[in-house]
Amino acid sequence: MKKKIIIALIICIAGYALIVSTANNSVNQINDTNELWEVDFIDNFESFNSDNWQDQRIWVNNEKQCYVPNGEYNTREVSEGTLKIRVVNLEEKVECDNLDKFGKQHPETQYVAGRVASKNRKEFVKGKWTARLRIQGESQLSMFPAWWILGAQNNESPVQEENENVCWPMTGSGEIDIFEHHGDYEKDHYTTGAIKNLGDCDKGDWWSLRSGVTTVLNEFNDYSVEWEESDLVYRLNGDEVYRNIDQGDEYPEAMFAILNFAKITDSPMIGEWVMEVDWVKHEFKKY
Repeated sequence: MKKKIIIALIICIAGYALIVSTANNSVNQINDTNELWEVDFIDNFESFNSDNWQDQRIWVNNEKQCYVPNGEYNTREVSEGTLKIRVVNLEEKVECDNLDKFGKQHPETQYVAGRVASKNRKEFVKGKWTARLRIQGESQLSMFPAWWILGAQNNESPVQEENENVCWPMTGSGEIDIFEHHGDYEKDHYTTGAIKNLGDCDKGDWWSLRSGVTTVLNEFNDYSVEWEESDLVYRLNGDEVYRNIDQGDEYPEAMFAILNFAKITDSPMIGEWVMEVDWVKHEFKKY
C-alpha cells in the first residue's frame, strides 16, 4: 500500500513539474517576443516638439477643410500630456493657401484643421509604428481622422530635400494606413491596410489590401503596423486584426508618420471634432 502511495506521489510531483515547466516556457516565449522590439523613437506629447513633427499643408482627396499651421484656430494643441488634432467650423469662409499636387489652390472654406507629419524629422525603414489615440465625441458623417505612414521620398508638399521626387504610390512614396475612420460608414469602425501600387503615378488600389475593424473609437486604443518577415501585421491593443501577406517587401523605403483630421463631404458638422493622441512610437526588431 505504501509503495502505491509513493508511486502516486512521484507521478503527481512529476506532473506538477511538467506543468510549471510548460508555464515557464510559455512566459519565456512571451517575454522573448516582447524583447525582440526596442523603442528608437517615442513622443509622449509633453509639448509640441518641432524636432519630431512639422505642420503639413496640402490639399488631397478633395477634402473640404483647410490645413493651417501653428495650431491656428486651436486646430493643433498639446495639453495635459496629449496631442489634440481638431477640425474647426469657423462659420464663415476664409481663404485657403493649400495646394493639391498639381498646383491647384483649395477654394475658400469655413472648415480648418490640423495635420502633422514627422517628415524629415523621424523617418524609419520597416520596424513597428504604434499610436495610442481616441476620437472624442460621437462619430458623424464626413469625419475622416487618420494615423498613417508615407514614403519619405514623396514629392508632395512640403518638398524639402532633393530626393523628394517620387510620386504616390510608387516605391519611395508608398502608403500604409494604420487607422482611418470613415464617418460615412459604421460608427465604431475603422479601416487598416496598405495601398497597393498599380505601377503608375496616382494609381493605387485603395481597397484590396484593406480590412474593416470594429472597436470603441472614443476610448484610447493602440493602433499599430509591424513588418513580420515579408508580411505587414496590423494590431489593435496588441492583438492581430489583419495581415497583408507578402506585402512587407513592397515598402522597403524609409517612411514618416502622419496624424490628421479631415472633413470629406458637405454633411453638416455638429459639435467638436477631436483626435486625441496619447503617444506615438517606433520600434525596431533586435536579432
